[in-house]
Amino acid sequence: MSLTTEFTTTDGYKLTLNTGLFINNEFIEGSSTIETVNPSTGQVITAVQAAGEKEVDLAVEAAHKAYYGGWKTSNPRERARLMNKLADLVDRDMDELAHIETLDNGKPLTDAKSFDVPGLAAQLRYFAGCTDKVHGKVIETQGKLSYTIHEPIGVCGGIIPWNFPLAMLSWKIAPALAMSNTVVIKTSELTPLSALRFASLVVEAGFPPGVINIITGYGHITGDLLARHNRVSKIAFTGSTAVGRLIMKAAAETNLKKVTLELGGKSPNIIFDDVENLDEAVFWSRLGIYMNAGQVCCAGSRIYVQEGIYDQFIEKFKALAASGTVGNPYDEKTIQGPQISERQFDRVMGYIETGKSEGATCLLGGNRVGDAGYFIEPTIFTDVTPKMKIMQEEIFGPVVAISKFKDVDDVIEMAHDTDYGLAAAVFTSSLKRAITVSNRLEAGTVWVNCYNQISENTPFGGYKQSGNGRENSVYALDNYTQIKAVKINIGL
Repeated sequence: MSLTTEFTTTDGYKLTLNTGLFINNEFIEGSSTIETVNPSTGQVITAVQAAGEKEVDLAVEAAHKAYYGGWKTSNPRERARLMNKLADLVDRDMDELAHIETLDNGKPLTDAKSFDVPGLAAQLRYFAGCTDKVHGKVIETQGKLSYTIHEPIGVCGGIIPWNFPLAMLSWKIAPALAMSNTVVIKTSELTPLSALRFASLVVEAGFPPGVINIITGYGHITGDLLARHNRVSKIAFTGSTAVGRLIMKAAAETNLKKVTLELGGKSPNIIFDDVENLDEAVFWSRLGIYMNAGQVCCAGSRIYVQEGIYDQFIEKFKALAASGTVGNPYDEKTIQGPQISERQFDRVMGYIETGKSEGATCLLGGNRVGDAGYFIEPTIFTDVTPKMKIMQEEIFGPVVAISKFKDVDDVIEMAHDTDYGLAAAVFTSSLKRAITVSNRLEAGTVWVNCYNQISENTPFGGYKQSGNGRENSVYALDNYTQIKAVKINIGL
């Protein structure tokens, strides 16, 4: 059976891809196949191999063997060399990886080229620089020489979502590799293609077999098997809060593996009336909600505008939102692509109808765009109340609810009226207000006078039901590290 497929993107880019499971540096057949669909057209791109219990065992055993076969004690400089080499190959093949990401995910090609693929290379390089900079401590204890050792955990599983396939892949593998862990990554069944192309670069970079394994499958099958596997010592998951609970339960019912979760959000974006440049606040607010068609966990889906500038903000925001091109993601003018699937399209449209039925005003959008694919107009709701479904639940689409507020205490109470705490934003010209409000907000990230600015050297994660642990930056290394204490009696 051939595991190689060829296809051409809508802008004429020809691609050849291996669709097998990447285990032990080889592409192999799975127990079944899954079709992946182009969300811009609704048409099947190709079918990929899916992992069942046998293939999950093979991947974990390959990672386990590689870990104890030398990777656990590998030289930090050698790990760094391999990771930097892999980053160089990502840079070399950036155009191809970006085209695959856009084909399978639907995001604008300009975004894939400016954020997703460069972000993958940046993560690898950042954590390559961390490999030889993790040190223990010497602790003064009477009559004993006490010190700590930072050790890897072992086989680390990663379950990544469909909204940023390459970026989320890098967030899982880069810190794990830096700390000499081996990895088994499960891609989303909706967007497996770019990770499989990346897998071929792992071999070219020279990584030993079994260090990096990439498999595909449904979450309730393959993801559950990985989360429950007794030879997986750590699991990292990005996705919905509901599935995050299942991951924690699976870990608790098996070997109590370490778990980190980056989950949902309903992030508040706060616009104060002293904002220096309202047009800039409008620009960032549009990016905050409509980036990646609203399919962003930290999307600014609740905008709170101080009452003195509310009408002015609404007028400018509506005009800017209506001006953006929604459609072909390969067109440089496009700023918003499709929702990832028909199911997600229906889910978002359901929220729009609920917003209308609950009495909110649909000021803009709310309709399908075109006859093919899963495109939805940028949608704005006003006249909302705090307990409306569109104000409480994560929609994960291009839908924003805008409300007005009186003062700081008023908006802080509104901002906290949610089960989530992933991100927030504050727009103000007052440094004092920016600091005091940021300090009061219960969120893992607070942006001031900007939105959706994420980098490899800054931690990212949530409060409350938005998850636990942090990804990116040196803080992420803690998730992939065990601390050992050694005490030597020196007889003093």
